[in-house]
Amino acid sequence: MVSYKISEAARLLAVSDDTVRRWIEAGTLPTTGASPVEIPGDALAARAVELAAAPGDPADLLSSARNRFVGLVTRVQLDGVMAQVDIQSGPHRVVSLMSSEAVRELGLEPGSLAVAVVKATTVIVETPKA
Repeated sequence: MVSYKISEAARLLAVSDDTVRRWIEAGTLPTTGASPVEIPGDALAARAVELAAAPGDPADLLSSARNRFVGLVTRVQLDGVMAQVDIQSGPHRVVSLMSSEAVRELGLEPGSLAVAVVKATTVIVETPKA
């Protein structure tokens, strides 16, 4: 069974060590009973899914795209015809290249609420060496 120390769990969930300790004290996250404290991998994964589901999708529409990242626009860089838009969605930074015209039509500026929709045919999963 894979387990994680408090600091590792905090980094993976993008929260502070103290937040993980509070969740353990509140019974939100179980421990393995080991000393120092460790969190079972499956419980940590379940908590990550719960946290990811927290932000609502302001678009509220049906779509075949399943990878939707709700977040805030953090940067808009206009360069003639094209633009780069950065969106921060939790711990994820999504970068989109689009026309400057689209940026203006959508009213995108730092602080704007936006949804990045990603549709791809290949996803590669990597894990650290054991």
